[in-house]
Amino acid sequence: MTTYLVTGGAGFIGSNYIRHVFATEPRATVYNLDALTYAGVPATVTELDELGDHRFHKADIRDADQVDDLMSGVDVAVNFAAESHVDRSITGPSDFLETNVVGTGVLIDAARRHGVEKYIQVSTDEVYGSIPQGFATEDALLRPSSPYSASKAASDLLVSSYAETFEYKAIITRCTNNFGPYQFPEKLIPLFATNLLDHAEVPLYGDGLNERDWLYVEDHCAAIKCLVENGEPGEIYNIGADNQIANVEIARKILEMIGLDDSYIRHVDDRPGHDRRYAVDSAKIRRLGWRPSKSFDERLSDTIEWYRVRRDWWEPLKEAE
Repeated sequence: MTTYLVTGGAGFIGSNYIRHVFATEPRATVYNLDALTYAGVPATVTELDELGDHRFHKADIRDADQVDDLMSGVDVAVNFAAESHVDRSITGPSDFLETNVVGTGVLIDAARRHGVEKYIQVSTDEVYGSIPQGFATEDALLRPSSPYSASKAASDLLVSSYAETFEYKAIITRCTNNFGPYQFPEKLIPLFATNLLDHAEVPLYGDGLNERDWLYVEDHCAAIKCLVENGEPGEIYNIGADNQIANVEIARKILEMIGLDDSYIRHVDDRPGHDRRYAVDSAKIRRLGWRPSKSFDERLSDTIEWYRVRRDWWEPLKEAE
């Protein structure tokens, strides 16, 4: 029986990962450490309690004493905890530096001291910066463009340093844009879906031609499981679905699936430092046998249907915002 420590497990990707753990390892124990900041949803924690041996701890990853207590006896630690919204990092970067860099330092040091067998640091393709053409491999230069991506790049380097300094070899993942159930409705796909389900306009930055690779969250969780089981310690793995699509096309796909037209798109001023295109080469993890499970359009339709059905989850969050 495996004991997991999942940080940020009340958030979007972390909570989906805990669901994936219980679906594939029903006898696992999961310690869920989350500070329940604005994107950590208590209702999500309540649902997780029903799935298995789920033990929630409201705490901050910067709290060394709490982290040290929870890390004892853990087999696998997966760090999803992060401040992750680029717009918020522009208006208030200090929280991103504290959580993403200092918090990661607390976690990796505790994992090293307790001899945790597998530590997975969940990062982002944004550390590579804008990729005008082609695809970034894991050894590409880091060129972060926002305080958010810079803080994630710094945390990646900190984790990597532990392999050289302490011979503690953690795995770093760099995923593309995730989407799916339980995503906080400030992000592009849930924001557009929930707005349009209410026949409200959607705000589209600039010309809408900024391009991202969209990865369904369940596929991301399966990729992390693949790395827990078969990943090489000390390595970096890109996780992408090869779904490079412009934001305006995302908007049009959601409009079509809901039955509305382009009149609901409202163009707004672009944000500072808005990277034009992200694209990663994920051949390394695919050699381990991982693949996305369905097409982007199928998963987008599944996601819209989830938000259509689960108004009880997202409406209170939008009202509070």
